[in-house]
Amino acid sequence: MTAPLLSLTWTDHLTGHQGFLVVDRLVRGVASGGLRMRPGCTLEEVAGLARGMTMKEALHYDPDSRYIPLGGAKGGIDCDPRDPEAYPLLVRYLRAMRPYVENMWTTGEDLGLTQDLVDRAAAEAGLVSSIQAVYPLLDDETEARRRLRDAFAVEVDGIGLDELAGGCGVAEAALTALDRARVPYAGTRVAVQGLGTMGGATARFLARAGLTVVAVADIKGTIANPAGLDVEALLAARDAHGTVDRSALRPGDRELPGEAWLSADADILVPAAVPYAIDAGNQGRITARWVVEAANMPVHPEAEPLLAERGVTVLPDVVVNSGTNAWWWWTLFGDIGADPEEAFAHTRRSMRALVERMLVRAQADGTTPRAAAHAIVAERLPELADRFGWYR
Repeated sequence: MTAPLLSLTWTDHLTGHQGFLVVDRLVRGVASGGLRMRPGCTLEEVAGLARGMTMKEALHYDPDSRYIPLGGAKGGIDCDPRDPEAYPLLVRYLRAMRPYVENMWTTGEDLGLTQDLVDRAAAEAGLVSSIQAVYPLLDDETEARRRLRDAFAVEVDGIGLDELAGGCGVAEAALTALDRARVPYAGTRVAVQGLGTMGGATARFLARAGLTVVAVADIKGTIANPAGLDVEALLAARDAHGTVDRSALRPGDRELPGEAWLSADADILVPAAVPYAIDAGNQGRITARWVVEAANMPVHPEAEPLLAERGVTVLPDVVVNSGTNAWWWWTLFGDIGADPEEAFAHTRRSMRALVERMLVRAQADGTTPRAAAHAIVAERLPELADRFGWYR
């Protein structure tokens, strides 16, 4: 792949915190990718995430769909989202990035931020919307915006549809792997790192599919129960950052150190928090058969071949968590409406087909699922470029 189209670093004049934007590629003049806020965020990290967004968009290309994939981009701010200065910093960042958001970069929530917070900051920064760059591509902007607004207003058992869509896709990726391996859902054990938007929704869908969630980790540590955790009770006890109120724990639930989720007696690990949570140093603690990357870049490149040597299969982020981004565009462009059952059914069909294709390709080529996903992208990007060009 080529170098990114645009890469910039912004320094806040009041606090000295830095923010980053990388536009990896444009399709029809627009790129898609979320905005994250976390301490230690770097330009290199954001560039890797932007490249991943290019891949996610290309992987969901369907010539018969109303949703035509965009290019890939990503934004990041080096700040703790719990810092009292975090919100005004977010507003100043979006003011600085306003020309890009208005013209080429559609963005939304990512690690450390919620969509409500992004929307509020975008309005304060003078933006019409965090995704306004895509509006000129819509057949009926008014109807499309109404459809997306209605979808964001939908809740299912106390959690917004926008939060659930991505977790539905992650869960379906895991279930597809189980089905191909002929492993029954009942008795399959899961450990999840991060109980925020993606991790929480994934835990719900896997538990409702019949799997047993035996461990979850948040910033305070790991909560474990070999007999199975009450996922719904833990979700109801979360704060805005995905931290569980320990007073909600049951007598059989144990509090363990933060990294205990890695070595949990589980068949599936779902890292759904920070980049590089699994590295060459700690990968040896994993006994699970699958690592399902709900977060972006949670497995360090040095760790993945070591896991493969031990028979641990990594289902890569560019496929696994791509349902969140796709749900936005399926809804906005009109492939689905603001109905949860329609959204979940479409997400399941699309993700299952994509994961199945990736795993079949990996088996045929004798490679990892990540290498297979990259091979599929390498075939689709020229097709997108031929149809839409590089910049228009």
